[in-house]
Amino acid sequence: MLYFRRFSFAVLLSTLFSISAAAQHATFGDGWLLEGDASSLQFQSIKNGSAIETSSFATMTGTIDPNGNASLKVLLDSVDTKVDLRNVRMRFLFFETFQYPEATVTARIDPTLIADLPQVKRKTVTLPFTLALHGVTKSLEAKLVLTLVGDDLVAVSTEEPVPLAVADFNLTEGLQKLEEAANVTIVPSTTVSFDLIFSKATGSEGAVTTGEIITPTDKPAAAALEAEGDFSLEACVGRFDILSRTGNIYFKPASAQLDGASGPLLDAVAQIVTRCPDLTIQIAGHTDSFGSAAANQTLSERRAQSVVDYLATRDVSPSRLIALGYGETRPVADNSTEQGRRENRRIEFSISD
Repeated sequence: MLYFRRFSFAVLLSTLFSISAAAQHATFGDGWLLEGDASSLQFQSIKNGSAIETSSFATMTGTIDPNGNASLKVLLDSVDTKVDLRNVRMRFLFFETFQYPEATVTARIDPTLIADLPQVKRKTVTLPFTLALHGVTKSLEAKLVLTLVGDDLVAVSTEEPVPLAVADFNLTEGLQKLEEAANVTIVPSTTVSFDLIFSKATGSEGAVTTGEIITPTDKPAAAALEAEGDFSLEACVGRFDILSRTGNIYFKPASAQLDGASGPLLDAVAQIVTRCPDLTIQIAGHTDSFGSAAANQTLSERRAQSVVDYLATRDVSPSRLIALGYGETRPVADNSTEQGRRENRRIEFSISD
Protein backbone atom coordinates (compact mmCIF):
# COMPACT_ATOMS: atom_id res chain seq x y z
CA MET A 1 0.00 0.00 0.00
CA LEU A 2 2.86 2.39 0.89
CA TYR A 3 4.52 1.64 -2.47
CA PHE A 4 1.23 2.35 -4.26
CA ARG A 5 0.83 5.67 -2.43
CA ARG A 6 4.38 6.69 -3.31
CA PHE A 7 3.81 5.66 -6.91
CA SER A 8 0.53 7.55 -7.08
CA PHE A 9 2.12 10.68 -5.57
CA ALA A 10 4.98 10.50 -8.07
CA VAL A 11 2.52 10.10 -10.94
CA LEU A 12 0.50 13.05 -9.62
CA LEU A 13 3.60 15.25 -9.41
CA SER A 14 4.65 14.24 -12.90
CA THR A 15 1.18 14.96 -14.25
CA LEU A 16 1.00 18.37 -12.57
CA PHE A 17 4.47 19.26 -13.86
CA SER A 18 3.49 18.24 -17.38
CA ILE A 19 0.31 20.31 -17.23
CA SER A 20 2.22 23.30 -15.85
CA ALA A 21 4.90 23.01 -18.53
CA ALA A 22 2.27 22.72 -21.26
CA ALA A 23 0.42 25.76 -19.97
CA GLN A 24 3.65 27.71 -19.75
CA HIS A 25 4.61 26.79 -23.32
CA ALA A 26 1.15 27.76 -24.50
CA THR A 27 1.59 31.16 -22.82
CA PHE A 28 5.03 32.01 -24.21
CA GLY A 29 5.19 29.67 -27.22
CA ASP A 30 8.57 29.86 -28.92
CA GLY A 31 9.22 33.17 -27.24
CA TRP A 32 8.75 36.82 -28.15
CA LEU A 33 11.07 39.34 -29.78
CA LEU A 34 11.17 43.09 -29.27
CA GLU A 35 10.17 45.20 -32.26
CA GLY A 36 12.79 47.90 -31.71
CA ASP A 37 11.59 50.28 -34.42
CA ALA A 38 8.07 50.25 -32.96
CA SER A 39 9.19 50.62 -29.32
CA SER A 40 10.27 53.63 -27.29
CA LEU A 41 11.91 54.35 -23.95
CA GLN A 42 12.12 57.85 -22.46
CA PHE A 43 13.57 59.47 -19.36
CA GLN A 44 13.01 62.93 -17.98
CA SER A 45 15.43 65.35 -16.34
CA ILE A 46 14.73 68.61 -14.54
CA LYS A 47 17.25 71.40 -15.07
CA ASN A 48 17.62 74.73 -13.27
CA GLY A 49 14.73 73.90 -10.98
CA SER A 50 11.87 73.80 -13.48
CA ALA A 51 12.95 73.05 -17.06
CA ILE A 52 11.80 69.52 -17.92
CA GLU A 53 13.61 67.74 -20.75
CA THR A 54 12.65 64.38 -22.23
CA SER A 55 15.30 62.19 -23.82
CA SER A 56 15.16 58.72 -25.32
CA PHE A 57 17.25 55.84 -26.66
CA ALA A 58 17.26 54.82 -30.30
CA THR A 59 18.64 51.29 -30.02
CA MET A 60 17.14 48.48 -27.93
CA THR A 61 16.89 44.72 -28.20
CA GLY A 62 14.74 42.39 -26.13
CA THR A 63 13.44 38.85 -25.77
CA ILE A 64 11.00 36.79 -23.75
CA ASP A 65 11.97 33.14 -23.86
CA PRO A 66 9.56 30.14 -23.69
CA ASN A 67 9.96 30.03 -19.90
CA GLY A 68 9.02 33.69 -19.40
CA ASN A 69 12.55 35.00 -18.84
CA ALA A 70 12.48 38.56 -20.19
CA SER A 71 15.46 40.72 -21.10
CA LEU A 72 15.73 44.25 -22.47
CA LYS A 73 19.10 45.68 -23.49
CA VAL A 74 19.43 49.44 -24.06
CA LEU A 75 22.46 50.74 -25.95
CA LEU A 76 23.45 53.87 -24.03
CA ASP A 77 25.47 55.30 -26.91
CA SER A 78 22.13 55.74 -28.68
CA VAL A 79 20.93 58.35 -26.16
CA ASP A 80 18.94 61.00 -28.01
CA THR A 81 18.52 64.47 -26.48
CA LYS A 82 17.94 66.04 -29.93
CA VAL A 83 21.22 68.00 -29.59
CA ASP A 84 24.50 66.49 -30.84
CA LEU A 85 26.91 67.79 -28.19
CA ARG A 86 24.38 67.15 -25.45
CA ASN A 87 24.31 63.52 -26.60
CA VAL A 88 28.11 63.43 -26.41
CA ARG A 89 28.08 64.86 -22.88
CA MET A 90 25.57 62.22 -21.79
CA ARG A 91 27.67 59.44 -23.31
CA PHE A 92 31.11 60.46 -22.03
CA LEU A 93 30.42 62.38 -18.81
CA PHE A 94 27.27 60.80 -17.39
CA PHE A 95 26.83 57.23 -18.65
CA GLU A 96 30.57 56.69 -19.40
CA THR A 97 29.58 54.45 -22.29
CA PHE A 98 33.21 53.72 -23.17
CA GLN A 99 33.23 51.64 -19.98
CA TYR A 100 29.52 50.82 -19.44
CA PRO A 101 27.95 50.56 -22.92
CA GLU A 102 24.56 49.15 -21.93
CA ALA A 103 21.74 49.11 -19.45
CA THR A 104 20.04 45.75 -19.06
CA VAL A 105 16.64 44.93 -17.59
CA THR A 106 15.80 41.33 -16.68
CA ALA A 107 12.62 39.87 -15.24
CA ARG A 108 10.87 36.55 -14.70
CA ILE A 109 7.24 36.58 -15.83
CA ASP A 110 5.03 34.12 -13.95
CA PRO A 111 2.79 32.43 -16.57
CA THR A 112 -0.18 32.62 -14.18
CA LEU A 113 0.20 36.40 -14.16
CA ILE A 114 -0.81 36.64 -17.81
CA ALA A 115 -2.73 33.40 -18.34
CA ASP A 116 -6.00 35.30 -18.88
CA LEU A 117 -4.53 37.89 -21.27
CA PRO A 118 -5.91 36.13 -24.40
CA GLN A 119 -9.41 36.54 -22.90
CA VAL A 120 -9.21 39.99 -21.28
CA LYS A 121 -6.87 41.47 -23.97
CA ARG A 122 -5.61 44.16 -21.61
CA LYS A 123 -4.58 44.12 -17.96
CA THR A 124 -2.39 45.88 -15.42
CA VAL A 125 0.30 43.94 -13.54
CA THR A 126 3.11 44.73 -11.12
CA LEU A 127 6.35 43.12 -12.24
CA PRO A 128 9.59 42.90 -10.21
CA PHE A 129 12.72 43.36 -12.32
CA THR A 130 16.43 44.01 -12.02
CA LEU A 131 18.25 46.90 -13.67
CA ALA A 132 21.99 46.70 -14.40
CA LEU A 133 23.36 50.18 -15.05
CA HIS A 134 26.83 51.71 -14.68
CA GLY A 135 28.21 48.64 -12.92
CA VAL A 136 25.36 48.44 -10.38
CA THR A 137 22.50 45.93 -10.32
CA LYS A 138 19.38 46.88 -8.39
CA SER A 139 16.00 45.21 -7.79
CA LEU A 140 12.99 47.36 -8.65
CA GLU A 141 9.39 46.93 -9.75
CA ALA A 142 7.13 48.51 -12.33
CA LYS A 143 3.40 48.80 -12.82
CA LEU A 144 2.77 47.75 -16.41
CA VAL A 145 -0.15 47.71 -18.82
CA LEU A 146 -0.17 44.66 -21.09
CA THR A 147 -2.24 44.79 -24.25
CA LEU A 148 -2.65 41.83 -26.60
CA VAL A 149 -2.84 43.10 -30.18
CA GLY A 150 -4.18 40.21 -32.24
CA ASP A 151 -2.46 36.88 -31.68
CA ASP A 152 1.08 37.86 -32.59
CA LEU A 153 1.77 41.20 -30.88
CA VAL A 154 1.77 42.34 -27.27
CA ALA A 155 2.29 45.91 -26.07
CA VAL A 156 4.03 46.49 -22.73
CA SER A 157 3.75 50.02 -21.34
CA THR A 158 4.43 51.69 -18.02
CA GLU A 159 1.18 52.72 -16.31
CA GLU A 160 3.21 55.19 -14.27
CA PRO A 161 6.85 56.30 -14.67
CA VAL A 162 9.53 54.35 -12.82
CA PRO A 163 11.62 56.62 -10.53
CA LEU A 164 15.39 56.16 -10.47
CA ALA A 165 17.90 57.89 -8.19
CA VAL A 166 21.25 58.89 -9.65
CA ALA A 167 23.09 57.91 -6.44
CA ASP A 168 21.75 54.34 -6.58
CA PHE A 169 23.80 53.68 -9.72
CA ASN A 170 27.04 55.51 -8.84
CA LEU A 171 26.20 58.29 -11.29
CA THR A 172 26.54 61.24 -8.90
CA GLU A 173 30.03 62.20 -10.09
CA GLY A 174 28.89 61.94 -13.70
CA LEU A 175 25.96 64.23 -12.95
CA GLN A 176 28.33 66.80 -11.46
CA LYS A 177 30.50 66.68 -14.59
CA LEU A 178 27.39 67.15 -16.70
CA GLU A 179 26.31 70.16 -14.65
CA GLU A 180 29.75 71.79 -14.93
CA ALA A 181 30.00 71.17 -18.68
CA ALA A 182 26.52 72.53 -19.43
CA ASN A 183 26.53 75.18 -16.67
CA VAL A 184 23.18 74.00 -15.27
CA THR A 185 21.81 72.39 -12.13
CA ILE A 186 20.10 69.02 -12.55
CA VAL A 187 17.80 67.22 -10.12
CA PRO A 188 19.64 63.98 -9.09
CA SER A 189 16.80 61.66 -10.03
CA THR A 190 14.79 60.77 -13.10
CA THR A 191 11.66 58.94 -14.19
CA VAL A 192 11.60 56.36 -16.94
CA SER A 193 8.65 55.31 -19.07
CA PHE A 194 8.40 53.02 -22.07
CA ASP A 195 6.14 51.56 -24.72
CA LEU A 196 7.46 48.23 -25.97
CA ILE A 197 6.07 46.01 -28.72
CA PHE A 198 6.91 42.30 -28.73
CA SER A 199 6.09 39.98 -31.63
CA LYS A 200 5.66 36.24 -31.33
CA ALA A 201 8.65 34.21 -32.53
CA THR A 202 7.63 31.73 -35.20
CA GLY A 203 9.47 28.67 -36.48
CA SER A 204 12.91 27.41 -35.54
CA GLU A 205 14.67 30.34 -37.23
CA GLY A 206 12.96 32.92 -35.06
CA ALA A 207 12.58 30.90 -31.85
CA VAL A 208 14.11 32.34 -28.68
CA THR A 209 16.51 29.96 -26.97
CA THR A 210 15.26 28.80 -23.58
CA GLY A 211 17.07 30.70 -20.88
CA GLU A 212 18.50 33.21 -23.36
CA ILE A 213 19.09 36.36 -21.34
CA ILE A 214 20.92 39.31 -22.85
CA THR A 215 23.52 40.31 -20.30
CA PRO A 216 25.29 43.64 -19.78
CA THR A 217 28.61 41.99 -20.70
CA ASP A 218 27.50 41.55 -24.31
CA LYS A 219 29.24 44.39 -26.15
CA PRO A 220 27.33 45.59 -29.22
CA ALA A 221 28.53 47.69 -32.11
CA ALA A 222 28.53 51.43 -31.50
CA ALA A 223 25.30 53.21 -32.36
CA ALA A 224 25.98 56.80 -31.37
CA LEU A 225 23.50 59.22 -32.90
CA GLU A 226 25.81 61.43 -34.92
CA ALA A 227 26.52 62.24 -38.54
CA GLU A 228 28.66 59.76 -40.46
CA GLY A 229 32.04 60.72 -41.86
CA ASP A 230 34.22 63.61 -40.72
CA PHE A 231 33.04 65.96 -37.98
CA SER A 232 32.62 69.69 -38.48
CA LEU A 233 35.03 72.06 -36.73
CA GLU A 234 32.35 72.92 -34.16
CA ALA A 235 31.70 69.24 -33.46
CA CYS A 236 35.41 68.54 -33.05
CA VAL A 237 35.95 71.49 -30.69
CA GLY A 238 32.97 70.46 -28.58
CA ARG A 239 34.05 66.84 -28.38
CA PHE A 240 37.59 67.63 -27.27
CA ASP A 241 36.25 69.92 -24.56
CA ILE A 242 34.01 67.09 -23.33
CA LEU A 243 36.82 64.52 -23.45
CA SER A 244 38.94 66.86 -21.32
CA ARG A 245 36.30 66.76 -18.58
CA THR A 246 35.97 62.99 -18.23
CA GLY A 247 38.77 62.36 -15.72
CA ASN A 248 39.05 58.79 -17.01
CA ILE A 249 42.72 58.84 -18.01
CA TYR A 250 44.77 57.24 -15.25
CA PHE A 251 48.49 56.89 -14.51
CA LYS A 252 50.46 54.91 -11.99
CA PRO A 253 51.24 57.07 -8.91
CA ALA A 254 54.02 59.63 -9.59
CA SER A 255 54.56 57.96 -12.96
CA ALA A 256 53.88 58.58 -16.64
CA GLN A 257 52.85 54.96 -17.15
CA LEU A 258 49.25 54.73 -18.32
CA ASP A 259 46.95 52.51 -16.29
CA GLY A 260 45.12 49.90 -18.34
CA ALA A 261 41.81 51.41 -17.22
CA SER A 262 42.55 54.36 -19.52
CA GLY A 263 42.24 52.22 -22.64
CA PRO A 264 38.48 52.44 -23.28
CA LEU A 265 38.42 56.24 -23.20
CA LEU A 266 41.62 56.66 -25.19
CA ASP A 267 40.26 54.31 -27.85
CA ALA A 268 37.25 56.62 -28.13
CA VAL A 269 39.60 59.62 -28.33
CA ALA A 270 41.46 57.97 -31.21
CA GLN A 271 38.19 57.46 -33.11
CA ILE A 272 37.27 61.13 -32.70
CA VAL A 273 40.73 62.37 -33.73
CA THR A 274 40.45 60.23 -36.86
CA ARG A 275 37.17 61.93 -37.72
CA CYS A 276 38.76 65.39 -37.39
CA PRO A 277 41.39 64.72 -40.09
CA ASP A 278 42.49 68.28 -40.91
CA LEU A 279 43.21 69.30 -37.34
CA THR A 280 46.25 69.10 -35.11
CA ILE A 281 45.40 68.17 -31.53
CA GLN A 282 47.14 69.47 -28.43
CA ILE A 283 47.39 67.03 -25.54
CA ALA A 284 48.18 68.87 -22.31
CA GLY A 285 49.26 67.26 -19.06
CA HIS A 286 48.54 68.86 -15.67
CA THR A 287 49.49 67.85 -12.13
CA ASP A 288 48.59 68.82 -8.59
CA SER A 289 51.02 70.85 -6.45
CA PHE A 290 52.38 67.92 -4.46
CA GLY A 291 56.16 67.76 -4.92
CA SER A 292 58.49 70.26 -6.55
CA ALA A 293 57.35 72.49 -9.40
CA ALA A 294 60.21 71.24 -11.59
CA ALA A 295 59.31 67.57 -11.02
CA ASN A 296 55.64 68.27 -11.72
CA GLN A 297 56.51 70.06 -14.94
CA THR A 298 58.52 67.09 -16.16
CA LEU A 299 55.83 64.63 -15.07
CA SER A 300 53.09 66.54 -16.91
CA GLU A 301 55.14 66.53 -20.12
CA ARG A 302 55.86 62.82 -19.87
CA ARG A 303 52.20 62.00 -19.20
CA ALA A 304 51.07 63.98 -22.23
CA GLN A 305 53.66 62.14 -24.33
CA SER A 306 52.38 58.78 -23.03
CA VAL A 307 48.93 59.67 -24.36
CA VAL A 308 50.44 60.62 -27.73
CA ASP A 309 52.29 57.29 -27.81
CA TYR A 310 49.11 55.37 -27.00
CA LEU A 311 47.09 57.11 -29.71
CA ALA A 312 49.86 56.31 -32.20
CA THR A 313 49.20 52.61 -31.52
CA ARG A 314 45.60 53.26 -32.58
CA ASP A 315 46.60 54.49 -36.06
CA VAL A 316 46.66 58.20 -35.20
CA SER A 317 49.66 59.89 -36.84
CA PRO A 318 51.98 61.40 -34.21
CA SER A 319 52.49 64.33 -36.60
CA ARG A 320 48.91 65.40 -35.80
CA LEU A 321 49.51 65.41 -32.05
CA ILE A 322 51.38 67.91 -29.87
CA ALA A 323 52.31 66.93 -26.30
CA LEU A 324 52.48 69.80 -23.81
CA GLY A 325 53.02 69.94 -20.06
CA TYR A 326 51.89 72.66 -17.67
CA GLY A 327 52.84 71.02 -14.40
CA GLU A 328 51.00 72.57 -11.45
CA THR A 329 50.58 76.03 -13.01
CA ARG A 330 46.95 75.73 -14.16
CA PRO A 331 44.89 74.24 -11.33
CA VAL A 332 41.13 73.92 -11.72
CA ALA A 333 40.47 73.04 -8.07
CA ASP A 334 41.86 73.56 -4.59
CA ASN A 335 45.10 71.63 -4.07
CA SER A 336 44.52 71.55 -0.30
CA THR A 337 41.94 68.75 -0.66
CA GLU A 338 42.33 65.25 -2.08
CA GLN A 339 39.35 65.82 -4.36
CA GLY A 340 40.88 69.04 -5.65
CA ARG A 341 44.25 67.41 -6.27
CA ARG A 342 42.55 64.58 -8.14
CA GLU A 343 40.79 67.07 -10.41
CA ASN A 344 44.05 68.90 -11.07
CA ARG A 345 45.80 65.71 -12.20
CA ARG A 346 44.33 65.62 -15.68
CA ILE A 347 44.84 65.43 -19.44
CA GLU A 348 43.17 68.02 -21.64
CA PHE A 349 42.55 67.96 -25.40
CA SER A 350 42.26 70.99 -27.65
CA ILE A 351 42.74 72.03 -31.25
CA SER A 352 46.03 73.67 -32.07
CA ASP A 353 45.85 77.14 -33.61
